[in-house]
Formats: sequence, C-alpha cells, structure tokens
Amino acid sequence: MRLVLASSSPRRLELLARIGVVPDAVTPADIDETPRRGELPAPYAARVAAEKAAAVAGDGGLVLAADTVVAAGRRILPKTDDEAEARATLTLLSGRRHIVLSAVTLVDATGRARHRLSTSIVTFKRLSDDERESYLASGEWRGKAGAYGIQGRAEALIRAISGSYSGIMGLPLYETRTLLRAAGYPLA
Repeated sequence: MRLVLASSSPRRLELLARIGVVPDAVTPADIDETPRRGELPAPYAARVAAEKAAAVAGDGGLVLAADTVVAAGRRILPKTDDEAEARATLTLLSGRRHIVLSAVTLVDATGRARHRLSTSIVTFKRLSDDERESYLASGEWRGKAGAYGIQGRAEALIRAISGSYSGIMGLPLYETRTLLRAAGYPLA
C-alpha cells in the first residue's frame, strides 16, 4: 500500500520513522494556510490538514497530512518569520499555558478522508529577558508555530505538558497510527 506524506516537515518524517513508517513519497501541499476571519484554532487546524491531504490526493494510495496550531485562548499564533514577531510571541507565552492542536487527515485511494485531532496543553516557565534573548539568538524559532520547537532548546523552558509530546512536535503518533491502521496500512 503506497503512502504519500503531504508535508515538507523533516520532523514529521522523523516522527513517522519512530513508528516504523517510511512514506513512499513526500509531496508538500501548496495551499493557502491563512486563517479565515473569526476561525477558531481547532476548526482551523482540522481544515488546513484536510485541505493539504485533498490537494495531494488523487493518484491512488494513502495521503497523510497534518497541521499544528499553537493557540493562546482563541488566538491562533503565527509561524514566526522575524525576530520581533518571535519576541512578542515568546513574551505572550511566558509564564502561561497555551494549547497546541495537531490535526491529522488520511485520505485513502477511494477518496475517503479520516480525521483525528490531538489537543495538548503546554506551560512555559516565566521567561527572564536573558532566557528569551538566548532562545531568540538560537534561531530555533524560525518558521515555528508559537515561536518555539519543543524538541530543541525550548524544552528546557517548558514547566509542564499535558497531552501528546509528538503532537506538540507536529504529528501526534497515537492518532496517526490509529488512522493508518483503520485504512489497512501495514504496521508492526
């Protein structure tokens, strides 16, 4: 059974390998990921994952897509591209809890889509100016939702998590494995 990963994320490939899955192809989906006016974080994550899968589906086999959203309350935090935006995001997250939503969609050869959503709560310690500036200097925040990657230096700034560590990284493995098994994908 052929599996296509609709993502260019090296973290998602790494996470799939943890459960013994190596996609036959990696085809990043080219879609507009701009949140719609008034769109809440969970529906947004689910919509984007579904649109990514749909954009790549159609050549037979399975297509796996995901989207991870970091939210402070009802506010969707951006994938940070510049240092000022990253600084503002880290300042917002300092000393407080936020939610990380990871939506996964799997489309089979018949076009049937299956969906799962992982919700995790992450609590940052109160960041000193030195801690924030040191993390910014690392550059790890570039292109990351919420301006951090839990699998890097930011892990030492996180007081607690409740939920899926792999979901916070970008692909919740429990949910992903459940979808693959339901579609008949051979797993060990």
